[in-house]
Amino acid sequence: MKRNTGTFRKRLTGGDLLIGTFIKTPSPIVAEVLSLSDLDVFCIDTEHAPFGRLETDLCISAFRAADRPSLVRIASDSPTEIRCALDSGATGILVPHVTSAEQAEAIVKAAHFGEGGRGYAGSSRAAKYTTKSMADHIADSNEQTTVVVQIEDIAALEHVAQIAAVEGIDALFVGRFDLAVAMKKDPSDAEVIATVRDICAAGQSVGTAVGMFTSNPDEITDWREAGASLFLLSSDQSMLLAGANALAHAIR
Repeated sequence: MKRNTGTFRKRLTGGDLLIGTFIKTPSPIVAEVLSLSDLDVFCIDTEHAPFGRLETDLCISAFRAADRPSLVRIASDSPTEIRCALDSGATGILVPHVTSAEQAEAIVKAAHFGEGGRGYAGSSRAAKYTTKSMADHIADSNEQTTVVVQIEDIAALEHVAQIAAVEGIDALFVGRFDLAVAMKKDPSDAEVIATVRDICAAGQSVGTAVGMFTSNPDEITDWREAGASLFLLSSDQSMLLAGANALAHAIR
């Protein structure tokens, strides 16, 4: 099974089971180490972790050098943030707080080359530092650039099907914990679970992949049956803590 950069979007849109994790530590060494794992994708979390542009670039470079897929969860839907992530060589973007089809359309436009869209530069890592032709760079971008939008606001719920149907949206990503906070419920509350199931159904209705974070791997079978296929579990920080605690408990 190939887990390289070039196959990720095809696997995602094809509904393959994909398992990844969040990168919270702005260190290319951490990225390099995790690139040796059997995970399918790595999501660099610039929304909630202290990544500057250089740190993000360095982590992407580590994944890119290993030909492993990386997403960047950008802090906002800014075209500048989208361009910086993709020029650095990220396989795709995960955009938080998407609430309308119009916003999704603008995100797709900013992620692709064309009039009013992503600005072209042949000097970027994504273009192999001027060694890749414009035609090849644009063709590869069209084929491989992955756009995932996060559904995590009550304002998005009545528009989920329309967001999922926007051409160029490759997957919805359910922000279940943010939804729970917004709904003033526990993440395991029946109303929250029903809402997540509705999002999965909306994605399925138009053939758009659905992903989510879960803190409980035992849930994956049920969410697979509901239509989800991309799962980001844990983080580099959580795995460090779990490994350290397992070692301590094993000895004590």
